Amino acid sequence: MTQPFEGIRIIDATHVLAGPFAAYQLALLGADVIKVEDPNDPDQSRTSGGDRALSRNGMGTYFLTQGSNKRSIALNLKTEAGQEIFKKLIATADILVENYRPGAFEALGLGYDELSKINPKLIYCSISAFGHGGPRGEETAYDFVIQATTGLMAMTGTRDVHPIKFGAPAVDYATGTMGAFALASALFQRERTQRGQRIDLAMNDVALTLASSHVTSYLRTGSGPKPSGNEHPHATNCVFETKDGLLALGASNIRQQRRLWSLLGHPEMAKDNNDQRHDDRAREMALLGELLRARTADEWERFLEDNHVPAARVRTLPEALKDPQLGTRGFLHKHEKVEGMDGDVTVPGTPFRLAHGGGRVTSPPRPVGADTEAVLRDLGYEAAAIGKLREACVI
Repeated sequence: MTQPFEGIRIIDATHVLAGPFAAYQLALLGADVIKVEDPNDPDQSRTSGGDRALSRNGMGTYFLTQGSNKRSIALNLKTEAGQEIFKKLIATADILVENYRPGAFEALGLGYDELSKINPKLIYCSISAFGHGGPRGEETAYDFVIQATTGLMAMTGTRDVHPIKFGAPAVDYATGTMGAFALASALFQRERTQRGQRIDLAMNDVALTLASSHVTSYLRTGSGPKPSGNEHPHATNCVFETKDGLLALGASNIRQQRRLWSLLGHPEMAKDNNDQRHDDRAREMALLGELLRARTADEWERFLEDNHVPAARVRTLPEALKDPQLGTRGFLHKHEKVEGMDGDVTVPGTPFRLAHGGGRVTSPPRPVGADTEAVLRDLGYEAAAIGKLREACVI
């Protein structure tokens, strides 16, 4: 079956996590993605991750996570010859994604205005910390710096221990996901207008999007969010100690909390509205804390879920990955062999399924520049010319 982005070519001139993750999402859905890296300074994600041996070999797990389904070319864009090759690539492309410091590509003569002259239908996506323009436009940042900047860290943690950053680079991956959405939107729009597009995507804006309800609440009430750990304004939507571990209780709405109190043998505790829940929170917390210690977290999870009350034992990532439900989703893909590394590696794919033509992993991540010569030949370069480019350290 034809995939959604089959026939679309993306030039992926990005590094670290957010940019590569955006291109990866479209690669999983059929796009032809060509990753461009400086031969003297490749994507730093290649040297990052939990396996030090792989990182030393330029195939770090951060890179492997979002490197599948892409071809790799090594190209020095600081040289005139490298810029010439890049422009030839752009002429064949539908999309360019870059996430260098604002102004860097313009300084190389590779800004939107220049490249759109070569390819008027080009969709040019720039991902940066704070967006192009404005008082902070030229500043750079990483995920945790944006978490600190936007208040995400300050609202995370407990009353006694805060600020705390997220345990995963959620802003990077959210920015990549938003980038994929922006690219898909621009492609859809181009089908109607036949015109290219400039996308200006800021990590700072994405991080605040992750806190959307808090943003609206503060701007309305003037009261900002406080770190509350695993607690929630409603007692039936908190984390509790059980006989052997923690249980996340998710009886969020009125119907669910009424059902929960009935199952626990205390129907008199059920409330008719959220104001009553707020006013009686302390008493509910105390009673739930006492009742839930009677069984194990697994026993409560099964009992409550069987009775349509959301609940889950608090798991570690290794435990979550062993959940048999995950095996039914086709979310993970194992590469039995990857050039440049020993052994296999398993990577995430698309978190959604289509009835036909959905996302799939078709090729493993590539070492730096593994496809340079093949791509240059497609652009019309002869073997002798490619040899000279290599001697001049352009590729």
